[in-house]
Amino acid sequence: MADPESGALGLHRSLRRGVLPLDHRFRLPRTVRRARRQEPWRQTWQLVLNRRFEAVLEDCSSRPSTWISPELQRIYRQLHADGLAHSVEVQDSEGLAAGMLAIGIGACWIGESMAHRRPQAGNVLLVELVEALRHGGFQLFDVQLSNPHLARYGCLEIDDLTYRRALAQAVSQPAFLRLEEGALTSEAWMPQ
Repeated sequence: MADPESGALGLHRSLRRGVLPLDHRFRLPRTVRRARRQEPWRQTWQLVLNRRFEAVLEDCSSRPSTWISPELQRIYRQLHADGLAHSVEVQDSEGLAAGMLAIGIGACWIGESMAHRRPQAGNVLLVELVEALRHGGFQLFDVQLSNPHLARYGCLEIDDLTYRRALAQAVSQPAFLRLEEGALTSEAWMPQ
């Protein structure tokens, strides 16, 4: 992460890691269930992969106080060119409605940052992405830190040892992500 004031990069490791469960523990908050009934998402929203990576990176890094410095933007662009960094986007009739910047390694999906331009679009992205990750064999959805919004979906906090074990297992397995538009194979990573 970059320090928001100085821009200096630092390596941070949390002793409690936020993860979204990819099993029965994932929950749809009441307000999201209600919104899904009122407005059929699949008719108005489209979930796509890597179509607007630059726009998502810009949206995630253009907040008044951000940890995504220009140097980190360059790193994410290189990781994207190398097939590791991705953007998941919700598109509607007006264009980009929400986006997530993420890293995919094996069966581990790391949500780096997320931004939305329209109400409910981020919720659409999260719910549909969890479903796609489940179907593709992903084992770990690392959201880094829990917050009240993610807790509504069942976000868990796990200790560092549990996280490191889950991470080692997940990155050693391949997974596949298929969205309405776009697909990727997330190759297993084996340390040398």
